[in-house]
Amino acid sequence: MKLKKRFLTVVLLLFVFPVFSQVLEPVKWSFDSKQDGKEVQLIFKATIEETWHLYDTYLPEGGPVPTSINYEDTAQFEFVGDLQKKPEPVEEFDQTFQMDLRYYSDQVEFIQTIRLKTDDPLVIAGYVEFMCCDDEVCLPPTEADFSFSFNGADEGGTGQVEAPGDKETTTPRLLTDKGKEGSTETLWLFFFFAFLAGLAAILTPCVFPMIPMTVSFFMHSGESKLKSRLYAAFYGFSIIAIYTVVGTLVAVVFGPDAANWLSTHWLPNILFFIIFVLFAFSFFGMFEIVMPSWLVNKSDKQVDKGGFLGSFFMALTLVLVSFSCTGPIVGAILVESAGGAVLKPIVGMFAFALAFALPFTLFALFPGWLSNLPKSGGWLNSVKVVLGFLELALGLKFLSIADQTYHWGILDREVYLALWIVIFTLLGLYLLGKLKFSHDSDLKFISVPRLMMAIASFSFVVYLIPGMFGAPLKAIAGYVPPQSTHDFDLHKIIRDEVRLVSATGGNIGFYEGSEQCEEPKFGEFLHLPHGLDGYFDYEQGMACAKALNKPVFIDFTGHGCVNCREMEAAVWSDPRVLARLQNEFVIIALYVDDKSKLPEGEWVTSSYDGKVKKTLGKKYADFQITKFGVNAQPYYVLTDTEGELLVDPKAYDLNPDNFVRFLDEALMEFEKRN
Repeated sequence: MKLKKRFLTVVLLLFVFPVFSQVLEPVKWSFDSKQDGKEVQLIFKATIEETWHLYDTYLPEGGPVPTSINYEDTAQFEFVGDLQKKPEPVEEFDQTFQMDLRYYSDQVEFIQTIRLKTDDPLVIAGYVEFMCCDDEVCLPPTEADFSFSFNGADEGGTGQVEAPGDKETTTPRLLTDKGKEGSTETLWLFFFFAFLAGLAAILTPCVFPMIPMTVSFFMHSGESKLKSRLYAAFYGFSIIAIYTVVGTLVAVVFGPDAANWLSTHWLPNILFFIIFVLFAFSFFGMFEIVMPSWLVNKSDKQVDKGGFLGSFFMALTLVLVSFSCTGPIVGAILVESAGGAVLKPIVGMFAFALAFALPFTLFALFPGWLSNLPKSGGWLNSVKVVLGFLELALGLKFLSIADQTYHWGILDREVYLALWIVIFTLLGLYLLGKLKFSHDSDLKFISVPRLMMAIASFSFVVYLIPGMFGAPLKAIAGYVPPQSTHDFDLHKIIRDEVRLVSATGGNIGFYEGSEQCEEPKFGEFLHLPHGLDGYFDYEQGMACAKALNKPVFIDFTGHGCVNCREMEAAVWSDPRVLARLQNEFVIIALYVDDKSKLPEGEWVTSSYDGKVKKTLGKKYADFQITKFGVNAQPYYVLTDTEGELLVDPKAYDLNPDNFVRFLDEALMEFEKRN
């Protein structure tokens, strides 16, 4: 991926300037044209910020809003060929929508060739409608106006774009009260897990025995104590530099398209699956994977030169020799970071290398600590076998991605869970000494740490078992196939029975049992999750809230909002949240991307951009921007019956405790006002 020049800007925004709101412009459009006689190329170029993506022009029904180019008048020209796209979109299976979706990262050009029918001055105008998302938020469908002038229609007669300012248009402003903290927190979390992976790599048979060897090298180098420690420090720095350079090369060389190809295409995912399985078999003792001896020997010869150069090649030799144990861990970090973000592989490799180099450097600086280290022995091989079980379990994720993307149906959710149950049961038995490999030492007794690990493994198996019957298993939802691939979902059967009882006279909704509230408009095609009742029209919902004297829960959402679905699955489903939403609030769900046409009497003219909003989605997207200064979803607003805020609005937050507190504070404030 190209190294993004905005990194410095992000650092300034996050750490230097006191940020209480932030303007995000994820997609910028520029327009140009190339004319050859009456044949013209109209060029629509989108520049997309890092971590964001723009959806393609053709998407399946029921998914997010595709990009579309809309012309005001096509009578004076005709289209020549189809719309060209440079580059082609990346295709990836989306677990939320359960369909393949195509999108662009970094930049894309849409090129439409037309043939003019007239020699008179001509202006071709219209707008591009598009939708963009990143890992945290989705913006509602947005319009970018364009205007092309030909045959002397403008003063210069150049046939260039008549666009305001510097001929660029951008998405509407997005104001948030905490900036992009979500992405920063994700990066820190990735740093933490990569650091733990570095510590785990130390406790492998390829690495641990090299600690005393390294210390011995620096103690007997013939240099003074000061120089030896200086070389030892440089040795640790070299280890970090080598791994970090690898991460940087991955970030710079592989662009977003290549990274996404690695993440979604069947070929690399099957290859990664095979590699993980081979490493697992190697860790089980079936065979040994080592780097070519000529490469290790060549590096080792340079060590004898001593000094800083010798320290560097000592570090390089360590990296090469330890490959058979660290290779799968490093590979997992790089694959995990292959999502198009330039910082992630660099941060991941730096964190791994920092933890990996730490003991070598410290013991080289303070060799007296060596006496406190445990001796090498059978326990190191046990660590290797445990890693083998983990490699086998994690390798299934790559096979699962390929299976979902290409709809092979060979690794549905219950098959995946069954394999994990077996793998972690065998791991527990191994830790208890009930399973033994050919190169294992005799286990005369079980140590307390080993017993704790066995308990953890068996406890995880117990946690997985209800998933075989449809339990959501929220803690590992991102690592197992989606619920929809489950053949026998007992939870779904029960939910369907409950809905059937409700529909035949059971627990009916408040608007059905009350003459004070109307049946919701748009209820025939818009629905709330978990059987909740509510409204999809602001005015109608507020009227019901006044009649019932209840506070209002406004949910700014969208059909194409992935994080909205995640919030509903992980937070709304919490019994405490569900009970409050069902009994204490009038819910108004406002879909900002719905295409339903409104009657002319319900059209609104925006005070934000001056345009007339004729669809349900555009009306409420504009309402969110003009009233709250925000255009990201999910966005939750709690008001009284007059539409006045009870507490500060809330965005994406997967902590149910925070959401319960958010609702309770609003209820307390509502009681004070009444």
